[in-house]
Amino acid sequence: MLMAHPAVLTDLIQQYETLRTLHAEDGSPEARQRLADVSYTLCVVTGTRDIDAALIAARHQLPGAHPEDDSLVPSA
Repeated sequence: MLMAHPAVLTDLIQQYETLRTLHAEDGSPEARQRLADVSYTLCVVTGTRDIDAALIAARHQLPGAHPEDDSLVPSA
Protein backbone atom coordinates (compact mmCIF):
# COMPACT_ATOMS: atom_id res chain seq x y z
CA MET A 1 0.00 0.00 0.00
CA LEU A 2 1.22 3.48 -0.80
CA MET A 3 1.66 5.73 2.20
CA ALA A 4 1.19 9.48 2.29
CA HIS A 5 4.15 11.62 3.27
CA PRO A 6 4.08 12.51 6.99
CA ALA A 7 3.92 16.23 6.15
CA VAL A 8 0.76 15.63 4.11
CA LEU A 9 -0.81 13.60 6.91
CA THR A 10 0.07 16.23 9.50
CA ASP A 11 -1.42 18.98 7.33
CA LEU A 12 -4.63 17.04 6.73
CA ILE A 13 -5.04 16.24 10.43
CA GLN A 14 -4.48 19.88 11.35
CA GLN A 15 -6.97 21.07 8.73
CA TYR A 16 -9.57 18.57 9.93
CA GLU A 17 -9.10 19.50 13.59
CA THR A 18 -9.27 23.22 12.80
CA LEU A 19 -12.45 22.81 10.77
CA ARG A 20 -14.04 20.73 13.55
CA THR A 21 -13.00 23.27 16.18
CA LEU A 22 -14.63 26.01 14.12
CA HIS A 23 -17.78 23.84 13.76
CA ALA A 24 -17.52 23.86 9.98
CA GLU A 25 -20.26 21.23 9.79
CA ASP A 26 -22.68 23.96 10.94
CA GLY A 27 -21.14 26.72 8.84
CA SER A 28 -21.41 27.96 5.31
CA PRO A 29 -21.75 25.57 2.37
CA GLU A 30 -18.09 26.26 1.57
CA ALA A 31 -16.96 25.35 5.10
CA ARG A 32 -19.04 22.15 5.09
CA GLN A 33 -17.62 21.21 1.70
CA ARG A 34 -14.05 21.84 2.87
CA LEU A 35 -14.62 19.60 5.90
CA ALA A 36 -16.09 16.91 3.65
CA ASP A 37 -13.13 17.21 1.26
CA VAL A 38 -10.52 16.95 4.02
CA SER A 39 -12.37 14.02 5.59
CA TYR A 40 -12.57 12.23 2.24
CA THR A 41 -8.89 12.85 1.51
CA LEU A 42 -7.87 11.48 4.92
CA CYS A 43 -9.92 8.35 4.25
CA VAL A 44 -8.37 7.89 0.81
CA VAL A 45 -4.76 8.37 1.90
CA THR A 46 -5.19 5.99 4.85
CA GLY A 47 -7.27 3.36 3.06
CA THR A 48 -10.16 3.68 5.50
CA ARG A 49 -13.87 4.35 5.13
CA ASP A 50 -14.70 6.62 8.06
CA ILE A 51 -13.04 9.66 9.54
CA ASP A 52 -12.43 8.17 12.99
CA ALA A 53 -10.51 5.24 11.52
CA ALA A 54 -8.72 7.60 9.14
CA LEU A 55 -7.50 9.82 11.98
CA ILE A 56 -6.23 6.82 13.95
CA ALA A 57 -4.49 5.38 10.89
CA ALA A 58 -2.96 8.74 9.96
CA ARG A 59 -1.61 9.31 13.46
CA HIS A 60 -0.13 5.82 13.52
CA GLN A 61 1.72 6.55 10.27
CA LEU A 62 3.41 9.67 11.66
CA PRO A 63 7.02 9.53 12.82
CA GLY A 64 7.25 8.71 16.51
CA ALA A 65 3.96 6.81 16.56
CA HIS A 66 3.91 3.57 18.47
CA PRO A 67 1.94 1.13 16.29
CA GLU A 68 1.86 -1.43 19.08
CA ASP A 69 0.10 1.13 21.29
CA ASP A 70 -3.61 0.69 20.72
CA SER A 71 -4.64 3.28 23.29
CA LEU A 72 -6.48 5.20 20.56
CA VAL A 73 -8.67 2.20 19.87
CA PRO A 74 -11.64 1.92 22.26
CA SER A 75 -11.61 -1.20 24.38
CA ALA A 76 -14.44 -3.67 23.91
